[in-house]
Amino acid sequence: MTLRIAMWSGPRNISTAMMRSWENRIDTQVIDEPFYGFYLYKTRSPHPCFDEVLQSQSVRYEDVTSQLVNAKCTSKVQYQKQMTHHMLAGIDLSWVKELQHCFLIRDPAEVVNSYTNSRGVCSVDDIGIQRQFELYQEITRISGQDIPIIDANDVLKDPENTLRLLCKKLSVPFMPEMLNWPKGSRASDGVWAKYWYKSVKNSTGFAPYSEKQIQLNDEQLDVVNQVQPFYQQLYDKRIIV
Repeated sequence: MTLRIAMWSGPRNISTAMMRSWENRIDTQVIDEPFYGFYLYKTRSPHPCFDEVLQSQSVRYEDVTSQLVNAKCTSKVQYQKQMTHHMLAGIDLSWVKELQHCFLIRDPAEVVNSYTNSRGVCSVDDIGIQRQFELYQEITRISGQDIPIIDANDVLKDPENTLRLLCKKLSVPFMPEMLNWPKGSRASDGVWAKYWYKSVKNSTGFAPYSEKQIQLNDEQLDVVNQVQPFYQQLYDKRIIV
């Protein structure tokens, strides 16, 4: 029986590096952002490779949820890289009770800075931090799980021990292979990888932590200030090595 793990993250949050980490396990297959097509179809948000994403995935919510819960998987573990901003308000979340969940968070100032550098603009909805908090509450209620939360900077400061603790919380064995991976693209990468995964493509492990000197304009600071309370509540619940 396959253990299906959903890792809920916002964009620009080492989420792809975390997917590489799990994919490098011998017992794990990964799914990359399965609701991206659904999100773009519903919102018409002008993301890079808009048409390619729609052609590469089902845009029907019910089809995607059925795949995530029921599709045959030959590995012991399936790791689903889920983006919180793809989960639009009001959608049915009853299917999440079939999965094991964890959350990956990151300091909003760092997220806003990175997202703006990639797309030029950044809104509260774009980065999914408020939605992440809402999903944590909803999924906790539906699943009844004590859902582990990890912070990106904690991972970068101490990848091994943070991942060891996360694996323990998820009842899966830690594997040292999670700390390093071969450079390059993967067949599992979404078609959007050429726009978003450049740094991860060249990586062989988690980047060493370094304190960033971030300069944000008033518009960016407004986004940070709006989402900071939601991030802080999740941060206070994070697992600490």
